[in-house]
Amino acid sequence: MANRDALRAFQSRLAGRLQAARTSGVSASWLAVEAGGANYLFPLGHAGEIFPWVQPQHVPYTEPWFLGVANLRGGLYGVVELAGFLTGAQAAPVTGEAAHAQSRLVALNEMLEVNCALRIDRLVGLRGVDAFVASEPPDADAPAWLGHSYIDSAGARWQEINLQALSQQPRF
Repeated sequence: MANRDALRAFQSRLAGRLQAARTSGVSASWLAVEAGGANYLFPLGHAGEIFPWVQPQHVPYTEPWFLGVANLRGGLYGVVELAGFLTGAQAAPVTGEAAHAQSRLVALNEMLEVNCALRIDRLVGLRGVDAFVASEPPDADAPAWLGHSYIDSAGARWQEINLQALSQQPRF
């Protein structure tokens, strides 16, 4: 119950910050998340609702990064371990109270017409271009869904993921 209340409070603060950014003319471009020890940026127009961690129902004979399906607010969603998909590694089980408290499912925006949610380790918040001091374009041979990488003032690297392009990949 406390986790659900904390998530609602976080979502409320996030919605408030987004609304304040719209009215003040400041543009928040990304939802910043952590997964598998790396930092990622999801374009706000591609990200949908954020859900607390729920254990998905396992689906046999699927990729190791596909965790299964889950009922999220009455809809059936495929749940993908983001870090596992990006690295091709086996999905790490979500164990321990701390992992459950931090893990979230970020659904893809319904306009993308894919009932999928990405499991991430932690929500970081909203980021705009002004949060970064440098950027680098993706390599020429990088996947189509890989966007620019950005460096913040602390020196941390953030990789932009185009969720629309990702969702259209045959492997996905």
